[in-house]
Amino acid sequence: MKIPYGMSNFKAMREEGYLYVDKTMYIEKLERLNSKYIFFIRPRRFGKSLFLSTLEHYYDINAQKDFDKLYGDLYIGKNPTKLKNGYMVLELNFSGLNTDNKERLQESFLLSVKNSIISLLNKYDNIINNAEEIKNKIDEINDINAVISILINEVEKAGKKIYLIIDEYDHFANDIIAMGDNVFYKDIVRASGFVRDFYETVKIGTKNVIDRIFITGISPIMLDDLTSGFNIASNVTMDLGLNEMLGFTEEEVVKIIEEIGIGKKGGLIDNLRELYNGYLFNKNAGTRIYNPDMVLYYFDSYTRYRKPPEYLIDDNVKTDYGRLNRLAMNEENRETLEKIIKEESIVSDIVTKFSFDRMYDQEYFVSLLFYMGLLTIKDNMYNITKLIIPNYVIKTIFWEYFEKKLKEENNIKYETEEMAKAIWDMAFEGKIEQFIEFISQNILIKLSNRDIIKFDEKYIKVILFTYLTMTNVYRPISERETENGYIDIYLEKDIRMPDVKYEWLIELKYVKKSDEKNIDVVIKEGEEQLKKYAESHQYKRKQNIKKALIIFIGKGEYRIILND
Repeated sequence: MKIPYGMSNFKAMREEGYLYVDKTMYIEKLERLNSKYIFFIRPRRFGKSLFLSTLEHYYDINAQKDFDKLYGDLYIGKNPTKLKNGYMVLELNFSGLNTDNKERLQESFLLSVKNSIISLLNKYDNIINNAEEIKNKIDEINDINAVISILINEVEKAGKKIYLIIDEYDHFANDIIAMGDNVFYKDIVRASGFVRDFYETVKIGTKNVIDRIFITGISPIMLDDLTSGFNIASNVTMDLGLNEMLGFTEEEVVKIIEEIGIGKKGGLIDNLRELYNGYLFNKNAGTRIYNPDMVLYYFDSYTRYRKPPEYLIDDNVKTDYGRLNRLAMNEENRETLEKIIKEESIVSDIVTKFSFDRMYDQEYFVSLLFYMGLLTIKDNMYNITKLIIPNYVIKTIFWEYFEKKLKEENNIKYETEEMAKAIWDMAFEGKIEQFIEFISQNILIKLSNRDIIKFDEKYIKVILFTYLTMTNVYRPISERETENGYIDIYLEKDIRMPDVKYEWLIELKYVKKSDEKNIDVVIKEGEEQLKKYAESHQYKRKQNIKKALIIFIGKGEYRIILND
């Protein structure tokens, strides 16, 4: 069974023997919704394009001959709806548009729409009369709405209906937002902006030709601004019944493991759960979702080399999350990010419609992080929603952001080799002193007064985690639960470094310089806590586990007490 990492062509996957996780039951569920015009968003690389390709081939009027081959053994093949192979499918994709300025964006938007319509005319030249003549006519027109109107008229003449699919509907808007250009955004989306006009024309087309619409992207950023011009779409992003429509459930991941013949040895599913699971898109949903792209990326390496990938997150995904730096340009967003990184959670409602004017309000900013997949729902108690970082891999994204900010703002410079050697000594010699000295002298002592004001155990812990993850030796875990309480830091060997000899239980304390007189009390308390954690059943009989109480005093001093 071939792993379809990076693939989004449903037909090619089915014909060429690639693994396919059956999500076709959701075609039926979508048809049963009260609205025929669907708006549904998920984080980048979460399976949206593949699902759209699945819809395309299911509804394509020209694909009827391939139906049994493509869908025969899938849910929808055994339970087809009346609408199967009933439409001319128009696919629009608004990624890769030129956002240098309004004029270039409008030109590339028009070209993208024209190319998609010409592709439709080529595909359905057996249905549309004079397709070549119509293509030539469209080629000469520079008005987006006129181009769409021509298509609608021709499809209506042919007595057919259109299923409209719009992918990456918000891609160009997100680029403009990242640039912080409010005027540019308003010019294209509001009042007489060409984007608004486009959606108004689509809305008019639903009266007689455009029968169904599926729009997807990564944020609801334009929904609020398009409301009056396009107020027909139903936002089902957080619909309880569609929580698992994209992404993999744990049951599906286990099935993939069995199908590709890896088996469950070595705690593979436990590792995958911690790395890539955790997403929840409705507060009442009972099943958490794995990021499918990351899971397939992992399996691609595992099936080819029999070991995990060198980097646990694909560079393509990491680039997508690079937007984090651009979104945190103002002080309020930056403080919100630091709070999330320290607490690994935040309490906030999730906004379902965005307005550019409110982008820097905390509630809107936190909601955007949720839609990007950087936060997810933990629970909803007393009608208050708590959001958390979904998994370990996303935590590393936050830590990387944090490390870059520290370096930039405090002019921090160090020898990477020195840090790597210090972590290596922890892993293979059981010596932690060099690493703590490295952190103290190269990082903590150089922090600004602004950082010192926020100093506490959690802030120091984030700094430790940030640097511990840079060498792929350890996977640091915060507040690991035991029957005797919560361990401050558990340094677990990284799955990519199975030969690591020593793991660590660390109790972390911070004492202000003015409170140093109380350090004996702090030491006693810390040693008692560490002893309790070490006696927990998870660690009592574990070989080669080191225990350390680390107390940071003020900005530049520390004490290390080993408890072997």
